Formats: sequence, structure tokens, C-alpha cells
Amino acid sequence: MEDFIPIFAIFAVFGSITAIVVGPSYLKSKERREMQATVRAAIDKGQPLPPEVIEALGKEATRNLPSRTRDIRRGIIWLAVGVGMAAFSIINDFGDDWSDGPNLDGSLLGISAIPITIGLAFIVLSFFNKNRD
Repeated sequence: MEDFIPIFAIFAVFGSITAIVVGPSYLKSKERREMQATVRAAIDKGQPLPPEVIEALGKEATRNLPSRTRDIRRGIIWLAVGVGMAAFSIINDFGDDWSDGPNLDGSLLGISAIPITIGLAFIVLSFFNKNRD
């Protein structure tokens, strides 16, 4: 039984990450399908659609367009995550004796380069994006 604990822990971690990433998009697509079915049923019965419904459907279609502000915001968040990971790695690598300085051989310092690069890419993309809010 104790042999299954590490396997269960791995599945729990990756299952949680998958649920966090896939869950909201699944729920959003389910809501969109239900809304389309409702609109389709109203059109089939010959009922007029209120202007609010048509406006809401139009806003939802254009809401997902990337904009400069959204790219800059995402870039700053990714950059902050990477800098935070790097700072944690450097502070954690000092150990008990602060006189020796940090041991910069930590793998977390290298991994923090990934969100930093993604953040810089979003910030650079924001300068090329012509869509504004």
C-alpha cells in the first residue's frame, strides 16, 4: 500500500493542474453551447430576439481578441512569477551560512527563466499588437 503513495501524489498534482487548466474552458464551452441552443430554439419558434441577447453574443465574439493592455498585463504577471521564482531560489540557496554567498547552481533558477521569457515575449508582442481596448 505504501508503494502507491508516490504514484497517487503524482496523479494528484498533475490531475489538479489539468483540472485548473481544462475545467474553466470546458465550463465556458458548455455555457456557450447552451446559449446557442436557446437562441436556436427561439428562432425556430419564430420569437424575436431581444437586442440585449444579440449584443451579448456580439461582445462575446470580440471579447477574446488580444489587445495591447491584455498582453502587457500578462507579460508583467509572467515576468513577476519568474522573478519571484528566481528570488526564492537565490534566497533559498544561501543556506545557513550567509557569509559564503548564494549557491547559484539551483535548478529553480534555471526553471525561472521560462516564465521570464514568456513574460518578455508578451511585452514585446504588445508593441506589435494594433488592437486597443
